[in-house]
Amino acid sequence: MGELHDRMRDDLILKGYSPHTQNGYLRCAPTFARHFMRSPDEMGKQEIREFLLYLVQDRKVSAATQDQYVNAIKFLYSVTLKRPETVKDISHPKRPKTLPVILSPEEVLSFFEKVRSVKYKAIIATAYAAGLRIAEVCTLKVADIDSARMRIHIRSGKGKKDRYVMLGESLLALLREYYRVARPKGEYLFPGQKSGSHLSTAAVSRVLRLLNREMGLSKKATMHTFRHCFATHLMEAGTDIRVLQVLLDHSAIKTTLRYTHITDRLVGKLVSPLDMIQPSS
Repeated sequence: MGELHDRMRDDLILKGYSPHTQNGYLRCAPTFARHFMRSPDEMGKQEIREFLLYLVQDRKVSAATQDQYVNAIKFLYSVTLKRPETVKDISHPKRPKTLPVILSPEEVLSFFEKVRSVKYKAIIATAYAAGLRIAEVCTLKVADIDSARMRIHIRSGKGKKDRYVMLGESLLALLREYYRVARPKGEYLFPGQKSGSHLSTAAVSRVLRLLNREMGLSKKATMHTFRHCFATHLMEAGTDIRVLQVLLDHSAIKTTLRYTHITDRLVGKLVSPLDMIQPSS
């Protein structure tokens, strides 16, 4: 795409999109162009429709992948090419409402006990103990860990919003052990290989895949799994849904409400109304 690629990249930066989203969109748009071996500014509605059908019927991509292509193409035509009418009728795919994998508290503890690296144990434990997204863990700075007030400062989370989450005693002890052993240099708590950089999300995901394989887990655990576990276990413990919404940084309460569907332990504790009205024998 050449010059058009550079313009799209600059537009994404100016609009304040995260590096992760930028990279995703900048992968999708050239794939669309290569499919027809033409520049997107020479194409329109028909080509976009044919390409999306190709993704679904021939490549059989997931709804999530299809959705990313739709978002990238919409941005390309609406913002960079300034042709919003070309994509105004493109709809997003209906994504299946599957329940996320949830580990029990015992399974989470067992997972941590099997992680030999104190660095990756600290990374995974931070996601579970504070309900953080993988990018939020990777970009944590040493100064964000406020042991005096027992809280963690999350800077520019999703939607460029700051928030505070709790810092538990167990996590603080683990982070102190990690810091003592690793002595991370620079401002980032989990630095990357390059000086002044933070650990990449890809590196963390790769290690988790290896851990899953080594442990032979029936439930495949990702960093987002531990965020889900954070929410589910807190809800099972009786945490107010509005408090959870703030901790998880959900803009809409309906996003948080999905955890009401996966707290099977709570279901097991419920008493049927029939049992309530039946006289005891």
